[in-house]
Amino acid sequence: MLGRIIAINDNIISVQLQVNIYDYNGLIGKNVIFKDTDMINIGEVIAIGNGIMQVTLVGEIRNGRFLYGDISKPSFKAICCMIDNSILDVILNNDAANNIKLGKSFIYPDYDIKLDVGNFFSNHFAILGNTGSGKSYSVAKILQGIFYQCQNLPFYSNIFLFDAYGEYQRAFSRIHEVNENINYKVYTTDLNSNEFEILQMPFWLLGLDDLCLLMNVTSKEQIPFIEKALKLVSYFSRDEDEVINQKNDIIARCLLDVLFSGKTPSMIRNKFISILTKFNTKNLNLDVNLVKGGWTRSIRQCLFVEAGGEFSDVEVVIEYLESLCLENFELSMPNGEFMYTLKDFSVALEFALISEGALNSDSAYELSNVLKVRFNSLMNSNYAKYFEYDKGYTNREGYINYLLTTDNGRKAQVVNFNINYVDDRFAKTLVKIYSKLLFDYLVTLNQRGSIPFHIVLEEAHRYVQNDDDAMILGYNIFERITKEGRKYGLFLGIVSQRPSELSETTISQCSNFLLFKMFHPRDLQFIKDIISSADVTLTNKIKTLHPGTCIMFGTAFKMPTIAVLDKPNPEPLSQTCDINQTWYIHN
Repeated sequence: MLGRIIAINDNIISVQLQVNIYDYNGLIGKNVIFKDTDMINIGEVIAIGNGIMQVTLVGEIRNGRFLYGDISKPSFKAICCMIDNSILDVILNNDAANNIKLGKSFIYPDYDIKLDVGNFFSNHFAILGNTGSGKSYSVAKILQGIFYQCQNLPFYSNIFLFDAYGEYQRAFSRIHEVNENINYKVYTTDLNSNEFEILQMPFWLLGLDDLCLLMNVTSKEQIPFIEKALKLVSYFSRDEDEVINQKNDIIARCLLDVLFSGKTPSMIRNKFISILTKFNTKNLNLDVNLVKGGWTRSIRQCLFVEAGGEFSDVEVVIEYLESLCLENFELSMPNGEFMYTLKDFSVALEFALISEGALNSDSAYELSNVLKVRFNSLMNSNYAKYFEYDKGYTNREGYINYLLTTDNGRKAQVVNFNINYVDDRFAKTLVKIYSKLLFDYLVTLNQRGSIPFHIVLEEAHRYVQNDDDAMILGYNIFERITKEGRKYGLFLGIVSQRPSELSETTISQCSNFLLFKMFHPRDLQFIKDIISSADVTLTNKIKTLHPGTCIMFGTAFKMPTIAVLDKPNPEPLSQTCDINQTWYIHN
């Protein structure tokens, strides 16, 4: 017996020690038990002084099962004792059907710390810590563990890892050696790579929201232009005569708006000619002849401004344009049944801008011109190559199946997207587009939750932010995934060195955490504010952790535990520069 209870204050128990404290070195941080007639409470020693030991309650044992949390209090007649091995077995050992060993307990080095795989991967998780603290090692260790250690083969796992720096290519290169049915596939954003397949997405799979992200839409007023372009690009793929009729309708309506704009005839003529020079068909161009009475004149001639400042024959032009306007004509959004290129969309976007009156409104023109500039910039950059998909037509399901298929036709359980070769803005866009692609696919499945997808985001603070997506699109894709993804089988893993830069909503939906060393006050405060179970004691421990050591807690762990992780094999390429090795001459 260590002593007896003299005070109970909330979840802090004060114990009057009845032993020589020097006989119990290293007691702080270890667990003790409070034995009563029908209950065993578990506590953690947090302070000792003046013969008084302060203990915080962490759980209790009922019917041989450990229950974490401040559920009940011991009575004053309960005695405080050192924890024994039989109790440690109950609170530390994880006997789940599929568990993997991650390392050793920091407090009890003889005890393995195991992860309940089913519980961990059935929820969103976050791995947080300073650079060099061990985050990449933990990701590699966990993912290797599910293939190396699990009793059952996770053949149907689908893990999409967004690798910010190309760290994980080596870490999973040997998983096929465990079982020939386990495979790993790497995509790279290195356009000069001969080793790995270049990451490419069919441009025609992008929806309205995807294009808004790609074109960095900043105003809701820009969305109708993109929506109209999507409708037009599908229509422009039809029979040529039918397409010409639609183009004639768009151009004619735009020109009628110009003619009735109230501006001077000279200004109208100049704008009219400018539009028809750029947008024209065989039925509608400056050289089309119009017949009236006994004469024939071209559209260009009909717009001649006489000495008095008036048009010569504008009425016949108006009459002809009105004849080209279609009635009750509706366009629909593309359904993914045909291919189109960035160039096709560019043409459609140009027609969408004149269709939506961008040329007749200064504010609309400014907004639309920004879209044109951004899209043209994309088309003329190397980034356009990521949408030059040349594997033939496929729908969304077919493309995702392709992502998960290796070159030899086998299923890949881990897919690594190496996005190290694009800038931060484009990387963020790619990650969002692919995450939305996976989410949208799972939502459409007849049997909800039948195919689990796991997205793991390395350097997640670059993507999972409090940005303007919700203002423009009506949602933030990562917040949507963390709030709705579980019921569809989509789970998010967040790995970040700057938790304070993450979306509060997203991180608050995570159920499992691995916290490595952090010392920035903003990050520590963020953890305390967002994670309900992160108390002052826990966050104080975070500041003192050694590299490779972390605090684990959540639904996959019986209780918050400090663990020293085993090294993954092979290790990810996450080592930092060693100045002692690089600066000096070594004999």
